[in-house]
Amino acid sequence: MRSVVESEGAPAAFAKVSLQEKEATIALGGTWNLKGSVRPKSATTLNEVQSADGITRVRCVGQDLGTWDSSLLLFLSEVDEWCQAHQIALDLHDLPEGVGSLIALAKAVPEAETKSRHAGHVSFLYQLGAWAIGQSSAFTAAATFIGECVLSLMRIATGKGKVDWRLFWLTMQESGFQALPIVGLISFLTGLILAFVASIQLRQFGAGIYVANLVAVAMAREMGAIMTGVIMAGRTGAAFAAQIGSMKVSEEIDALDTLAISPMDFLVSPRVVALFLMMPLLGFYSDLLGIAGGAVVGLGVLHITLLQYWNQTVGSMGLEDIITGVVKSGVFGVIVALTGCQRGMNCQNNAAAVGNAATSAVVLAITWIVASDAIIDVVLDVLKL
Repeated sequence: MRSVVESEGAPAAFAKVSLQEKEATIALGGTWNLKGSVRPKSATTLNEVQSADGITRVRCVGQDLGTWDSSLLLFLSEVDEWCQAHQIALDLHDLPEGVGSLIALAKAVPEAETKSRHAGHVSFLYQLGAWAIGQSSAFTAAATFIGECVLSLMRIATGKGKVDWRLFWLTMQESGFQALPIVGLISFLTGLILAFVASIQLRQFGAGIYVANLVAVAMAREMGAIMTGVIMAGRTGAAFAAQIGSMKVSEEIDALDTLAISPMDFLVSPRVVALFLMMPLLGFYSDLLGIAGGAVVGLGVLHITLLQYWNQTVGSMGLEDIITGVVKSGVFGVIVALTGCQRGMNCQNNAAAVGNAATSAVVLAITWIVASDAIIDVVLDVLKL
């Protein structure tokens, strides 16, 4: 039995099958070239092997084997897959050394998973279930991380945790003084936009002076804290995820574990505490800059005097409004720090994963900032505060 393909100007490529008791021998010879004429098909050769019952071993040998390229490797790979499927031993030791080493290298690297051609036909219920399982796993991971952070803070409070206080003070500087310019600019523009939009409507009724009331209450209770949280999510939360993710890639996290130092105590808790302390100050600073932006519109567009604007602002905004905004800022600071650190700690060991961790940290932090703001507002409304 012999599968032979003739080729002009070169020896014919062939795959000759011989059977002996429970062993099948495939003799490979000739020139194997992808650009040449049709080569022996593995299916034809394997059908000859399968025709004999009780085969337990297949041996491939090189018989007058000339030049060859990846076409020979593809043939042998298909033979190898068939042998594995039928639980038959495959012997490649009698082939040239280059062939055996390349086949071994190909088998050492796992085949990349690809989506099924029929993935688009998956039912809606299956997709919904997969989404629900994924969300459940993400929620469990987040709850576990928060619990570990709480335990870490308890260890630090009792003096049992190893903390990098230099990181704590550096984080306070980066998320405090160095964040003032961008927070101030965005807050000033936010107050200016609120005042300008409100002035278009209120001056139609001769109530332009109440622009000061709207800007003061909106900045103190809502916009100051939200805008500060969004800015810090994009600025500091992404930095936390990238920093810790880079440490994960360079195996610095593993080094801390080897030294019996908790990464939660050493890396996460200092960042969470620092941002929790600085965010209320940034939120209050944002309120002041937002009110100043509204004053620019009030004085320049509505021609309100500075004293009138000041009196309207003080009269409309109470201490409870300021406290509400400060408390929200503290909550948002914890959210930004936790999401950034959690995404960094769960980062995979490659450069692309670091970028994905930073992106997901920003998106998740902003989502939870808006959701928690709504929850706090509902609770305050129920409590009549």
